[in-house]
Amino acid sequence: MTKITFFKRRGLYYGFSETGHAGFADAGEDVVCAALSAMTMLIVNTVEVSYAENVEYTIDEDTADITVKVPSVLDLSPENEMKRFAIGGLIQGYFLQLMDMLEDYYDYISVEETEA
Repeated sequence: MTKITFFKRRGLYYGFSETGHAGFADAGEDVVCAALSAMTMLIVNTVEVSYAENVEYTIDEDTADITVKVPSVLDLSPENEMKRFAIGGLIQGYFLQLMDMLEDYYDYISVEETEA
């Protein structure tokens, strides 16, 4: 099972961590794992390239566990407002997509939020 924990502060999503393997199918055939990987990298690449913001992420090469954080989402200055809501909304969109996926893949993914 893959456990995804989303980090929030003051109602703003600013990151997440993913641990474990979905176990839906064998390596190379696991569509749940592939979906999670694709959505994770979409967020990292969109924030880094499209929004030109720093993304702090680490990937454990042995376990494939990943942690992604975008500290600028927590910057409450007025000049950061548009990026804050765009990036926080992108991460929240991932959370909502995973909540939908839980209906069919509840044995393979776990999703939670934490105020951190």
